[in-house]
Amino acid sequence: MEFRLARYEDVDEIMTIIKKAQEFIHSKGIDQWTNGYPSREVIKKDIENGYSYVLEKNNKIYVTGSVSFDYELTYNDIYEGKWITNDRYSVIHRMAIDMDYKGSGLSDEFLKNVEDLAKEKNIFSIKIDTHRENKSMQGFLKKNHFIYCGIIYIKDGSERLAYEKVLDR
Repeated sequence: MEFRLARYEDVDEIMTIIKKAQEFIHSKGIDQWTNGYPSREVIKKDIENGYSYVLEKNNKIYVTGSVSFDYELTYNDIYEGKWITNDRYSVIHRMAIDMDYKGSGLSDEFLKNVEDLAKEKNIFSIKIDTHRENKSMQGFLKKNHFIYCGIIYIKDGSERLAYEKVLDR
């Protein structure tokens, strides 16, 4: 498996993975990733900014996600809890696995690579948020030792559950 930055030529395959993930989320009655989000333009912007990563093997992408080491404005205010650390952190957004491989451990491998990347940058915290009803993602986060920290509100005002994982130094 290779963990690498996404390229513009990956957009179609990334969007196929995202569409399958959206169908899964919506089949569970979850009001997340609606109204065309994340769009092709959002993914292209992630690639342009150097945020979009993929996990691939033999030219097939299995997992995609946006990994940023920049400041996340919506994480400034957290309610009904607090962040574990106030140090620099990485953020994962728009993470999705090809649903044909859900449960394969490939999402865990993607996350392990994000952790290694963060450590290379001397960053020892990963923050992420998800929809209250997205039990699948919450299970993934718990399994991978993320701690629930509280509630944040994204740009459109929607509530999200906020999690943090502190990495070993």
